Amino acid sequence: MEQKNVLIIDDDTRNIYALKAVLRSRNIPCQSASTAAEGLQLLSQDHQVGVVLMDIMMPDMDGYETIVALRAIPGNSQLPVIAVTAKAMVGDREKCLEAGADNYISKPIDVDELLTQIHQYLSVEK
Repeated sequence: MEQKNVLIIDDDTRNIYALKAVLRSRNIPCQSASTAAEGLQLLSQDHQVGVVLMDIMMPDMDGYETIVALRAIPGNSQLPVIAVTAKAMVGDREKCLEAGADNYISKPIDVDELLTQIHQYLSVEK
């Protein structure tokens, strides 16, 4: 069985680059999308995605809307989504979870915490 990968949806190429570097250094396959539309298209075509890292503050379609939309794609209702955001205000975590995220991590990202969450979801898949 092919290893599930991580899909990073983030409009900031620096964040994508940094996250990919961390994941690849741990031999975790990953791919990225720089817009919500691109991410949703990948999810509708690629059934090897095991976890989505979803940036919340994005232009056009924000992370909350994107999470709701990805949940509507057949086969993705249970796909683990980790909301990644620079917003760390009271209530932001709850808003992410209400939108359908499974977990939440704030920027700057604690790499160990992120990897723990990713491994938790990927190991459940096996």
